[in-house]
Amino acid sequence: MSSIKAILKNLGPGLIFAGMAIGTSHLVLSTKAGAQYGWVMVIPIVLANILKYPFFEFGVRYTSVTNKTLIEGYLNRGKWYLWFYAIITLLTTFTILAALYTVTAGLLINLIKIDHDSIATVAIWLFILISALLIFGRYKFLEISLKFIVCILFLALLATTILVLLKGPVDTIPGFEPMPIFNEVGVLFLIGLMGWMPTTVEASSWISLWSIEKWKNQEKPSLKESLQEFNIGYSITAILALFFMTIGWFTLYGTTVELSNNSVSFADQIVLLFTAHIGSWAYFFIAISAFATMFSTCMTAHDGVTRVSLDIVDLLSPKTKLSTNRMAFGIGVVVLSVINIVVIVGFSADMGSLVALATFVSFVVAPIIGYMNLKNVTSEELKPEYRPSKGLKVLTYLGILFLSCFSLYYFYIVIF
Repeated sequence: MSSIKAILKNLGPGLIFAGMAIGTSHLVLSTKAGAQYGWVMVIPIVLANILKYPFFEFGVRYTSVTNKTLIEGYLNRGKWYLWFYAIITLLTTFTILAALYTVTAGLLINLIKIDHDSIATVAIWLFILISALLIFGRYKFLEISLKFIVCILFLALLATTILVLLKGPVDTIPGFEPMPIFNEVGVLFLIGLMGWMPTTVEASSWISLWSIEKWKNQEKPSLKESLQEFNIGYSITAILALFFMTIGWFTLYGTTVELSNNSVSFADQIVLLFTAHIGSWAYFFIAISAFATMFSTCMTAHDGVTRVSLDIVDLLSPKTKLSTNRMAFGIGVVVLSVINIVVIVGFSADMGSLVALATFVSFVVAPIIGYMNLKNVTSEELKPEYRPSKGLKVLTYLGILFLSCFSLYYFYIVIF
C-alpha cells in the first residue's frame, strides 16, 4: 500500500509525457496506420515503443541520479553535443508545434462547427489561450490537468476499442488489394509513424526538465520510484497507440475511404469513426475527448520546447539565467507562438505536409540523440550501480542500429 501511495504522489512527469505523446502520433498516425495497412502495423508500433524506450528512460535516470538536466549532460560530454541538440531544437521549433496546433484547430472547428474562420485564425486563438495557461498556470496547472485528461482518455478509448472489437472488422470491398509497405510511399509513412512513436526522441530532455520542476515542490523520489512513475506513463502511451491503430483497422481497412490531410475533414472523419461504433449520442463526448487529446499535447509540447530552449541558451551563455526567470519563460512561450503561427500561415494549414516534415526530422536524428543519451548515463557522473543494465544497453544499440538502417533505406529509395 505504501508503494502505491508513493507512486501516486510521484505521478507527474510520466503522465505529462503521456499527455504529450498521445497526440499526432496516436490520433493521426496510428489511426491512419490501421486504416491504410491493417493489422501488420502492430509490428512497427510495438517495435518503435520497445526500441525507443531506453532513449526516454535515460532522461529520467540521468536527472534522478545527478540532479542535472539531460541537456547539462550534453554539455558535460562536449560542447558539440549541446550545439547539435540546439540545432535540432531550432529545426523542430518550426515544425512540431505548428503541426500539433493545426490538427487541434481542425478538431475545434469540427467540434463547434465554425463555418467562416480559417485554420490559421483558430490556431492563433489556441496559441493565445495555451500561452496564457502556461504563463499563469505554470508546471502545477500542467500536471493537475494532465492527470485528469490522461485518465479520462484512457477509459474512453478502452471502451471504444472494446465496442469496435465486438462489432468486428468492416467488410472489405470486392477486389481490394492491400497497399504495399516497402515502396517509397510506404517507407515514408513508416518513417512518420516511427519518428513520432511514442513521440520525438528529443523530448527525452523535456521529461528531464519536468522532473526538476516537480522536485522543487516536494521531496525528491528515489531512482526506482522515478522510473516506476515514468514507466506508467510510457505504458499508457504504448497501449493507446494500439487502441487507435485497432480502431482504424477495424473501421476503415479494406474500404475506399481515405483519411484526409485537411485538418477539418480529418477531424470529422475521426470523430465519425468513433461514433459509428458507439452511437450518434456519443458524438459530442468523442469530439471533446479527441480535442482534449490534442489540446493537452499542444500544451505540454509548447511548455517543453520553451523550457528546453531557455536551458540551451543558459548553457551556451552562462551569464544568462533565463531558465529560472518567470518573465523569460513567458516571453519564450509567446515567441514560440509567433514563430509557429507564421509557419502555419505559410503552409496554408496543410496538416499532411507539416506532420510529414516534423516526423521526418525526428526520425533521422533519433539514433544520434539516443547515442548522446547513452553517453550521459554511462559517464563517470553516475556510479556503476546507477548505470543502465547490460540488457538495457543492448536494447539501446539495437534501437540505434534499427533506426539508422531504416533511415539509410529510405534515402536509398529516394535517390535510386
